[in-house]
Amino acid sequence: MKTSAFLYPWDVNGDPEAASRIAGLGIRQVTLASAYHSTRALTPRHPRHRIVTAEHAAVLYPVDESRWEGRRIRPYAAGSWAEGDAYGAAAAELADAGLEVHTWVVLAHNSRMGAEHPSTSVVNVYGDRYPWAPCIAQPGTRDYLVDLATEAAVRPGARGTELESLGWYGLAHLHAHDKIGGVGFGDAGQYLMSLCFCAVCLDGYAEQGLDGRELAAAVRGALEPVWRGAPSDGGWAGVEKLLGAGAAGATRVWRDGVARTLQEAAVSAVRAAAPGGFQVLLHADPVSYHCGANAGVDPRHILSVADGVVVPCTGGAGLLTPFAEAAREDSVLAANFTVVSGMGGRPGALAADAERAASLGATELRLYHAGLASDGDLRAVGAAVAGLG
Repeated sequence: MKTSAFLYPWDVNGDPEAASRIAGLGIRQVTLASAYHSTRALTPRHPRHRIVTAEHAAVLYPVDESRWEGRRIRPYAAGSWAEGDAYGAAAAELADAGLEVHTWVVLAHNSRMGAEHPSTSVVNVYGDRYPWAPCIAQPGTRDYLVDLATEAAVRPGARGTELESLGWYGLAHLHAHDKIGGVGFGDAGQYLMSLCFCAVCLDGYAEQGLDGRELAAAVRGALEPVWRGAPSDGGWAGVEKLLGAGAAGATRVWRDGVARTLQEAAVSAVRAAAPGGFQVLLHADPVSYHCGANAGVDPRHILSVADGVVVPCTGGAGLLTPFAEAAREDSVLAANFTVVSGMGGRPGALAADAERAASLGATELRLYHAGLASDGDLRAVGAAVAGLG
């Protein structure tokens, strides 16, 4: 089973042993970040640093100025954590070690853009903006995301890409020193708190026969019991119970359509710019109304658009099943497992987890994250990969 490990450029650059260490795990592919959100990351084995603070979302290579010149929304360059062509330098070292390199592109997740251009952000029903969550219905944002996907995905020498957060982002997000756990929103409450009420989305709801003011009042009314402690679980049935089936369905038609057409546009643009045989995968959740890094999708639709999906499996591999039921013979279903013990991963159980994922339809594995893992975690990963053959 083909296996790829996630890496950041700063895991490799400046560490002459990094590429051979990764190759020594027995894997043959690396998914290397080329555009990434803000983060604070460990580099446990790096000879120059042990903590990297990426202060804002940035591209990790020099942009094509002819593409972005004069545009209001454009990618931010990285600071000292990934100056110059950090991606390109790391990719070259990994390739020299015999590893196939694919790009890892984070899209609709950018707090700096939201801070500097507040009108681009999702606006909840109370008028609060989510600066980390660009509204993907806005034409300017969509153009930016498609061009960013194209440029960041198709880097020199890359054999494929994985597009993360190519869909709606909402309330669920670890933002700064996060303190929003005092209310249990549940699946239904999360959806209602993630609905966008910017001008573009209000027009979109109107296209579905919903009056914006009436919808906002209904959403606030539906959330009142949740604020007082009432449960809001139950999946989509819970959303319908809170909001009413008609209104809930209309919002979902609008939002699903926005996400689907953005995904189609981005994948098409990447393919048009890429060499033959270039693989395009999406980080995905099989429930289309879900928000976040693993974009909510319709499995049958997305597998007709992209070459496959990367599916979160650390908490169990059950999310693979809807994709397996919709897969074509050549669809890639990559099961993504956290292999960092301190982040909830189970590297010692990787072989068994991989076997379970394969039984549910997985064709490949993803390991999150070889740069963050301890030495002990990496030893467990190497043993598991050797056992997989």
